[in-house]
Amino acid sequence: MNKTLVILVVGLTPQLVGKHTPALKRLAERGGSRPLNTVTPAVTCSVQATLMTGLPPSGHGAVANGWYFRDLSEVWFWRQSNRLVAGEKIWEAGKRKNPDFTCAKMFWWYNMYSTADWSATPRPMYPADGRKLPDHYTYPPALHDELDERLGTFPLFTFWGPMADISSSRWISDATRHVMETRDPTLTLTYLPHLDYNLQRLGPDLSHPELQRDLRDVDALCGELIDAAEREGRRVIVVSEYGITPVRDAIHINRALRRAGLVAVRREKACEQLDAGASRAFAVADHQVAHVYVRDPEEIPKVRAVLEGLKGVEAVWGDREKREHGLDHPNSGELVAIAEPDRWFSYYYWLDDARAPDYARTVDIHRKPGYDPVELLFDPALKSPKLSAGWRLVKRKLGMRQLLDVISLKDTALVKGAHGRLTDDPAMGPLVISSEAGLLPDGAVDATDFKALVLAHVFEGDEIDMASRQTATDVTSA
Repeated sequence: MNKTLVILVVGLTPQLVGKHTPALKRLAERGGSRPLNTVTPAVTCSVQATLMTGLPPSGHGAVANGWYFRDLSEVWFWRQSNRLVAGEKIWEAGKRKNPDFTCAKMFWWYNMYSTADWSATPRPMYPADGRKLPDHYTYPPALHDELDERLGTFPLFTFWGPMADISSSRWISDATRHVMETRDPTLTLTYLPHLDYNLQRLGPDLSHPELQRDLRDVDALCGELIDAAEREGRRVIVVSEYGITPVRDAIHINRALRRAGLVAVRREKACEQLDAGASRAFAVADHQVAHVYVRDPEEIPKVRAVLEGLKGVEAVWGDREKREHGLDHPNSGELVAIAEPDRWFSYYYWLDDARAPDYARTVDIHRKPGYDPVELLFDPALKSPKLSAGWRLVKRKLGMRQLLDVISLKDTALVKGAHGRLTDDPAMGPLVISSEAGLLPDGAVDATDFKALVLAHVFEGDEIDMASRQTATDVTSA
């Protein structure tokens, strides 16, 4: 077996690899680089589940970063149990080929209760007093304290939100190198989210000095990981999930459905809460894709008409289109809306900001019934946003109940980059870089073939490719 490191660099595209990324450029030049034909939706959980299993969303079930759990009548985002993902995972296929195969899964999603040998993932603590404390979850459990002792507390508040920066990716990179050195896994999977932040805040404008700095910073981490891997005789693969393209504003899809009398809300004091179970139709917005759940099938034509009449919607998929695009799974909405290239879907369902839920102005990825990229930016109306956030945190530490309400509701045009739909230009889409040029196909790599490509790096045998493809076919057929 050939030990292999896979580095997932979020948002990396062919057009971003160049003078600001010397380590990645060198790897591509001495090995090879190919575009990645990703899946729809091109979002973290869906793409990572496909890379892990070789299956489209119709096979593994992760149809977005979150979806409507019909049996609970609730929308849940960013669940972490690996048991939500159907299909044989890369490391399970590796162990089937050779029982001595081991895997470290460092901060890839669906990273709790998997069959990987070692894993770590963000997992805050939520004490009964309402606080949210930075932490992470590991398997085996002893790895948690070992990483904390070596690296300090995982910097959760720089992993996402308006203060997100390189420090979380640095922590993950250092933890990954530590696990490689001390556990020596056959396959190591690691995740560097840093580019995602300013690509959404600023858009993919290479002339922007902050984006140039981000590229240099994440490239430096990649260089450290690549150097460590090569010292230990590891092969290296770099992959991204999606490319981020420029956008100008949001589509308020749930507001349109509410005006049509389809979305139900309930009042809690002065706030309105989405009542998904009572709604005739509502959308789970996730970047440039929205799953639209329709309670009564007879109302699907009416809902479709509302969506097709909504400015900024490029396409509305029903059963046929979902089958064609590998998204026909029970977790999917009855309809799926796709945004135009320069738009994205908000989750907003209220018609008056005075009645917005209390979490709307906060960073609250689990409570919001949809993805909210505005969480990456401080409200421009705040004169000293970092000071405002710091003061709120101080009051929390003193035992006072205090919302971290530092996010704008007024201006969705603050967001300059988005993803989810397939990019029109492959140069702005995801990629695969490998140290082993001979193992790359002549053309683009299909996301459903990535599992087989990784196993080929480990085992260097055509037979593993055939076995992996057959497994994917069997599960999809089932």
